[in-house]
Amino acid sequence: MAVFTTVSEAELTAWLSDYSLGQLLELQGIASGIENTNYFVTTGNGRFVLTLFEKLTADELPFYLNLMAHLARHGIPCPNPMANRHNQFLGTLKGKPACIVSRLNGKSVDTPSIEQCASMGAILAHMHIAGQSFSQLMPNPRGTVWRAMAAQTVRPFLDHEHATLLDNEILLHADNDFSHLPQGVIHADLFRDNVLLEKNRVCGLIDFYFACSDALLYDVAITVNDWCLNHKDGGLNTELAQAFLRAYHAVRPLEACEQTAWQQMLRLAALRFWLSRLFDMHLPRNGELVNPRNPEHFRRILQNHIGTTQPVWL
Repeated sequence: MAVFTTVSEAELTAWLSDYSLGQLLELQGIASGIENTNYFVTTGNGRFVLTLFEKLTADELPFYLNLMAHLARHGIPCPNPMANRHNQFLGTLKGKPACIVSRLNGKSVDTPSIEQCASMGAILAHMHIAGQSFSQLMPNPRGTVWRAMAAQTVRPFLDHEHATLLDNEILLHADNDFSHLPQGVIHADLFRDNVLLEKNRVCGLIDFYFACSDALLYDVAITVNDWCLNHKDGGLNTELAQAFLRAYHAVRPLEACEQTAWQQMLRLAALRFWLSRLFDMHLPRNGELVNPRNPEHFRRILQNHIGTTQPVWL
């Protein structure tokens, strides 16, 4: 989340006239993240988050908004899109597709505990189960084709050692086929800053705009790669990872084929975010508040996974 497009209180007040959300009381830009323009909005009827979409088009967005509405109806703690007076989730503000969703309680954590990792594993499994009844499909936009394109674009910025690492991983995962694994809707970006907790309870999953249809295990790997690390060296913390996986397994039992694919999936998840962070660092967009993240973090995670012969499992 970030601010690329500035919205004034007067502009938002006019836009909100199409909603039954009460009078605007406060508007505050959100600085974290890199994809969309986001504001905290407080009205007479409550607290919300306003999003202006900088990349996604109006044709692409119904998948994400309908997914959040679906998950919210099934008891998953995620933002609930607000419909306007025409019963539409999506509007236009400053020439950009825009929506406003409920703002959830809780806050993100920097260093998750064993109990918090277990809570995260359980809620992710519940989300995957709830998503099985969602009928819309969205092929993963950060799949094989995107990885090849992004790698070609960022490769000139890398030294020989890191370029070789990138080439080898792109080649490896181009030949991997995970279509035999359990499939469904995944969040694909459940980093710690996209999860809100109150003590040890997960009470909010946010920022669904990378959600897509893919292997459920890929979502598990993405989340474990951020939640269950030894942050000094980028390796997995065994206690945290096992607590996460056991809690997930208790809700949606993991299959034998998923165990076989686990180590490769951890590498694929690390590669995906190393690539996107390289892209954002070397080819940034102009924005009022933008905080690009260090790609070296995920390169270290990737290299740790490559060097691991016995990956953490249940």
